[in-house]
Amino acid sequence: MAAHEILAATNAVVTLDVALPGIVWPWLVTVNMWAKSIGTGLIFMLFLLLRTHPDSVKNLRLPIAIAAFVFINLFLVFTLADLHQPFRMWHIFLYPSFSSAITWGSFMATAFLGLLTLLMFLAWKKDDEKYDKVLLWTAILAIPVTLYTAALMSQCTARELWQMPAESAQMILAALLSGSAFMILLGGDKLSYEAKKSLGVVLGLSALMAFIIYMSEYVFGPMKAEEIAYTLEYIKGDGPYTVMFWLGQWIAYLLPMLLIVLSRSSKSESILKLAAILALVGLFLVKHVWLMIPQLLPMS
Repeated sequence: MAAHEILAATNAVVTLDVALPGIVWPWLVTVNMWAKSIGTGLIFMLFLLLRTHPDSVKNLRLPIAIAAFVFINLFLVFTLADLHQPFRMWHIFLYPSFSSAITWGSFMATAFLGLLTLLMFLAWKKDDEKYDKVLLWTAILAIPVTLYTAALMSQCTARELWQMPAESAQMILAALLSGSAFMILLGGDKLSYEAKKSLGVVLGLSALMAFIIYMSEYVFGPMKAEEIAYTLEYIKGDGPYTVMFWLGQWIAYLLPMLLIVLSRSSKSESILKLAAILALVGLFLVKHVWLMIPQLLPMS
């Protein structure tokens, strides 16, 4: 062995030789995912309504762009706060590792934020034609931005519950659920009844599909792997997260679905707004439980 190779070997530094115990991703990450879902979901809903009910949202271009901008910045702030070395975040851009979902997510989120800034400027200038062209590319970019967290979680190979196919579907459904819910509240009286009906359908179907996926994991997940069976014990029976899990399922999915049906039969906008509020609150609970319980399982 050459002298310089011996020197390099003796100067090796061990940075981590044991598994990190306890919760690594705390509630900060829950806020991160929740805010990102709203920010991207608003863009999806604006894109939808401009093609189905253009007159209803013609005056909402600027408020929606501002709201999406605020929530994406909230997503980025809480992402930064969760980093162990937040003041080194610029390394991601100067020394990127393109095998990491964090790198791709950082680049895409930055580009997405830039497009939202451009949308706000165009809305302020009342240049609707250019706004709608930029909105198309913003909506396209919103898809990988909202899927990025699913890719990041799926890289945790020791956490079988965070499987990419199911998590990617849940991220899209969370964006549709929260985006339609927030649009109902933000639009208020500016939205026509038909536009609100369309948003209610999106909210209800998103809640139904998300609930089906969660129940499929809850019932059939243990058949896939022993680890999933042990993980789900935290939300079954007398598990520490049982109450929060079912509270989230009811508030985010079951009650909003019921209220949307009631709002359509009674044509009550107040009931629809209540469904939207519950969906937003419940989504936070659902995301938090699903983030916490796999981290409670010992690695060995």
